[in-house]
Amino acid sequence: MLKLNFPDYSFRIKNSENKRWIFDVIRKKFLVLTPEEWVRQHTLQFLLQQKQYSPALINVEKLFKLHNTSKRYDIVVFRNDGSIFLIVECKAPSVSITQETFDQIARYNLAVEAQYLMVTNGLEHFFCRMDYENERYVFLEDIPILNK
Repeated sequence: MLKLNFPDYSFRIKNSENKRWIFDVIRKKFLVLTPEEWVRQHTLQFLLQQKQYSPALINVEKLFKLHNTSKRYDIVVFRNDGSIFLIVECKAPSVSITQETFDQIARYNLAVEAQYLMVTNGLEHFFCRMDYENERYVFLEDIPILNK
């Protein structure tokens, strides 16, 4: 797989049924290793190792309702009180991060109301803090450590 713009992490990878599989430490199961899954697993390791977020506060690929339609977010990090600290949208490395990508995560955030947003294709990472009062995102160099 392509080298991404993350630190090097160790992953459990296996070959089965003529496919490569990667172990997801949050969902505790092997998943088909697609380019987007490669980015998602690196992002999870970044959140767990670099940001020290608790695995108990992370959800991966869960359905939610948005205007009577079902959507699926990539990664959400909760606070201890159950509110959402961060929502992450992962794209395959071949997918450019565009305004359309930000529009997608902004629509998702209407439903989940996260304080921070992260968009990544594994090569480029964008971090924002939501300014709800002025209805805009404030771009950041990084996302903060989650206050316990």
